[in-house]
Amino acid sequence: MRRRALILGCGFTGRRVAKLLLEQGWEVAATTRKPERLQCLRPAGALVLPFDAASETGTTVSAAGAHVLISIPTLRRRGRLDEPTPRVVSGLKGLPHHVTYLSTTGVYGDVRDVDERTPPAPRTERQRLRVLAERHVRRLACRTAVLRPAAIYGPGRGVHARMRAGDFVLPSGRPRMVSRIHVDDLAAIVAASMALDVDGAFPVADELPAPSAEVARFCSEAMGLPPPPFVPASEISATRRADRRVDGGAIRQLTGVRLLYPTYREGIAACLAQEAYRQNRDQA
Repeated sequence: MRRRALILGCGFTGRRVAKLLLEQGWEVAATTRKPERLQCLRPAGALVLPFDAASETGTTVSAAGAHVLISIPTLRRRGRLDEPTPRVVSGLKGLPHHVTYLSTTGVYGDVRDVDERTPPAPRTERQRLRVLAERHVRRLACRTAVLRPAAIYGPGRGVHARMRAGDFVLPSGRPRMVSRIHVDDLAAIVAASMALDVDGAFPVADELPAPSAEVARFCSEAMGLPPPPFVPASEISATRRADRRVDGGAIRQLTGVRLLYPTYREGIAACLAQEAYRQNRDQA
């Protein structure tokens, strides 16, 4: 019998997970507020379903026996933060076989060195809401994996993309370490977690935490752009001010996933090559 996956929130990461699972022979149902965005999955056999996680009345979806991926971020509605995951979990119809929830390393708050043994230490409202969402998932009567990705980047998203757009700045003061994960590597880890019924909570990151300024300098040289300016740290969001080294070795070892992009150098170089190819193709 083919395994069945239900992806709730099929966006930047979810689309890639869906493609991997389809290639592996899974039945895949992918949900989104705007089904037209997922037309690329239909030829491969995906069932695309409309689903609005922001609905305050609750949205019910059949999940009995399915491997479920919840990849829905904290929302901002009417000037307030809204964490939809608890009501999404409550709206699951039937008991899933397994659930994977994509959280964030933001739940570690100000903790600088993080691995699979590090407990959450939220400091902000957004971080506390994420921890609450994790707890709702972990209370389900099935095996559940909470994956906490470091900064996710890929084609069109990340430091290089923001520098190209001219809206990337660096916080002044002491160097700040940042861990990252390429979206394709994250998708591979998520797909493996679903296939193996992984249980527990794990940070996800590549093999090389690096100072933000070092990554920006690499992008500047690769793209022929001037380095980004430094501004007072108070002018940058709390997320961008984080100073955190993430060890994601435990989930890589558990799933057996070997990273395509073990450091930002390989990952950003691949992003630039893919973006250049698409630009040339579109102009042809």
